[in-house]
Amino acid sequence: MAEVDDFEAVRHDPDPIRRGRRASTLLMQYQQRAIELARLRRVAIEEAHRDRGMSFTEIAKALGVSKGRITQIKSGAPSAERAFFGVGPVAVGVPLRNGMDDRKRDYIDAADAGAQGQVEAALAAHSLASNRFSIGTDMIEPPAGDVVVICGPKSAPIGANLLASDPHLGMVRDGGRWWLEDRRARQRYGSPARDQPPEPGDVAYLGRHREGDRVIVHIAGICSFGSLGMAHYLDANLSELWSEMGDASFSMAVRCRYDGVEITSVERLAGPYRW
Repeated sequence: MAEVDDFEAVRHDPDPIRRGRRASTLLMQYQQRAIELARLRRVAIEEAHRDRGMSFTEIAKALGVSKGRITQIKSGAPSAERAFFGVGPVAVGVPLRNGMDDRKRDYIDAADAGAQGQVEAALAAHSLASNRFSIGTDMIEPPAGDVVVICGPKSAPIGANLLASDPHLGMVRDGGRWWLEDRRARQRYGSPARDQPPEPGDVAYLGRHREGDRVIVHIAGICSFGSLGMAHYLDANLSELWSEMGDASFSMAVRCRYDGVEITSVERLAGPYRW
């Protein structure tokens, strides 16, 4: 098994610094998988009770544990929707934008930073470890493993590349502005912030890519506040969304309104559409 090979490789690495770093990385992976196994066990117990009509006493006997232990597992293990983001750890990336001052320093938009923080809080609430990465203007592919990419097609190629695999929703530039396009409903939605006169609102996209043994979650607002709005929607509706779509690849869109830097409302606009 690859995990055993990784374990032995760490044990026998002659460089102490590299060995320590590799041990830390592997330990995080093991911890995340242990949490995922606890989630899978809880889901299996609930499924046996719901779909097979087994009592919790019968399930406890079949698993070789006490009924009290079954109660502990049900109340203590992570919820089913944790799997929306994969197994973990999860890398969360936002774009680096080009500065306009004399020093031309790159920066992260405040709304993007807010979206990143909102996603990280949701991950932590589901016992998922996270780390950050920056999306440069020339980034094409996401890093390995489970990932949340917060980036539209105008910020970096990675945003356009992820959208290209969606059969139902996309973003197009037309008439000097960006639109979210619903090809199933034959509708286009623009950002209220780009209307004349502008209003404090935005439109945002969510795509969940199940690729083999990993998950890529893609969030893209027409403006950066849309990404923040989608992060809020995801945090508040993750359980409902998981119940509705399960472990499928899908996409959807929302419309949000904001006041200053605060999201005041979010509503579904299109989808979710299973791919």
